Amino acid sequence: MLFTDTYKTITAEARGLYKDRGSRFIAIAMPVTSQEEIRMKLEALRKEYHDARHHCYAWVLAPDRLTWRVNDDGEPSGTAGRPILGQINSRELTNILVVVIRYFGGTLLGVSGLIKAYRSAASDALANANIAEMQVMERWHVTFPYIMMNEVMKVIKEEGCLQHDLTCNEENCSIVISVRASHAERVTARLRKTEGVSLAHRD
Repeated sequence: MLFTDTYKTITAEARGLYKDRGSRFIAIAMPVTSQEEIRMKLEALRKEYHDARHHCYAWVLAPDRLTWRVNDDGEPSGTAGRPILGQINSRELTNILVVVIRYFGGTLLGVSGLIKAYRSAASDALANANIAEMQVMERWHVTFPYIMMNEVMKVIKEEGCLQHDLTCNEENCSIVISVRASHAERVTARLRKTEGVSLAHRD
């Protein structure tokens, strides 16, 4: 995969619904940033919908979209989690969890019916979601002599970096900047040309 410093995700929770022969499939799409956050959200949904038959889901994390998981939660293998993931992937989304909660209506839907139901519910939730393109950012800690303030700030402003935690005394200054990942090499090279500048990458 070619490196890109943008990715698509949803900005807020969104819901969808699909009904078939008495069964209700409630889909909930949520923005997430870690597996721990996913675990907590799943636990909360299981408590809220404790009387549902199944809580099936798929999630994708990281800008490269290589970290993911599906769960059929007792449905026949491949009939729930994979169709949900397919809807996430068709929109190239990441940092997202989609859970489809099933209330069984008494009639078996069969493999094809289940795949359609979980796919349709997930699709409905994502159709109702606000999708945004985000930038992958790098954070750098920059220290420099006070007398070089104008030169350093000129680079930061020209490159459109976000600024955090600027502190100065009579001799030295310290600032944390956020810069687009694809611009980081150019920006740090410019800053290093300024006398007395020291850079450290921040996680």
